[in-house]
Amino acid sequence: MTTTVVASAAKVHSSVVEATELPRLIQLTDNLYGAAFSLMKLLPARYIIDQAEAAGTLLPGTPIIETSSGTFALGLAMVCRLRGYPLTIVGDAAIDRELYTRLTMLGATVEIVEDTGQPGGIQGARLARVEELRLLRPDSFVPGQYDNPNNPAAYGAVAELISGTLGPVDCLVGPVGSGGSTGGLAAALRLSDPTLHLVGVDTHGSIIFGTPDRPRMLRGLGSSIHPGNVRHSAYDEVHWVTAPEAFHATHELFRTHGLFMGPTSGASFQVAAWWARQNPDSTVVAVLPDEGYRYQSTVYNEAWLREQGITPAANAAGPALVEHPLDAPSTWSRLLWARRRFDDVMVPGANA
Repeated sequence: MTTTVVASAAKVHSSVVEATELPRLIQLTDNLYGAAFSLMKLLPARYIIDQAEAAGTLLPGTPIIETSSGTFALGLAMVCRLRGYPLTIVGDAAIDRELYTRLTMLGATVEIVEDTGQPGGIQGARLARVEELRLLRPDSFVPGQYDNPNNPAAYGAVAELISGTLGPVDCLVGPVGSGGSTGGLAAALRLSDPTLHLVGVDTHGSIIFGTPDRPRMLRGLGSSIHPGNVRHSAYDEVHWVTAPEAFHATHELFRTHGLFMGPTSGASFQVAAWWARQNPDSTVVAVLPDEGYRYQSTVYNEAWLREQGITPAANAAGPALVEHPLDAPSTWSRLLWARRRFDDVMVPGANA
């Protein structure tokens, strides 16, 4: 007699959002794990919309206006398309042709603004245009990823996945842009272990952690504004990495582990791998925000890299330890932030 064993059916998801918003947890070394997202910003985009619907501030057919030149725009466009909300995205030249095509195919209207020299650089210009559009359409809804507390709150589900799968985590490493993912994950994980060490990854030319504002080749992290969702006192340590270093780590993540990810993931991996080597008895999780398909014509393209004058290269010396953001050299640097407020780091003793 032959016995046939039928495997239980896999879950059928209600949408691509539900199917892809949470990360895969992948062991990279003995003590380093990657939380690899297909599209990380899909999670807060969906969560912000859910919360606005539940609060009654977002009604069927309400126009939505937001600023983004990257993955939050794509995640929001996917959610809006599935739920029938008209969407306007205010972005800049960082929206490449491929992303522009995907956004418009999903029904979004895309406005491209230029840096007019006002405070906040191009991000300030984008936010100013969002405000203009909001005043023209007072019935609209602005998700406000930089300041909406539902952005970091969305990552509670990821914290549950991490702690439920890996158990206690000693160190969390992730890129900082809006402050949602690292801040939200750390806050949720610290409910059970307040000692969790949080490492933020930034880049030179970003003002988030106090370096002077200037053009940045490494995009997807850093900012020319201070997002309200960046709670500086949550961070134990901050690293600034360069584009050549991060692009090399992005390639290495694929060559070594088969993870085809974007440059913010490479930057996170660069710092997390170093931290895990320095602390071999600690369990380390690196946030890897999105996949690499959007970057095939840039970060993964040798001709483009040559045109930009970039040679991806590892920094074998590791990060230079500095005592103040303004002391950070133009290579990989780290500062023990020690959960201080921004002003307390920039002007030590000012509030003593």
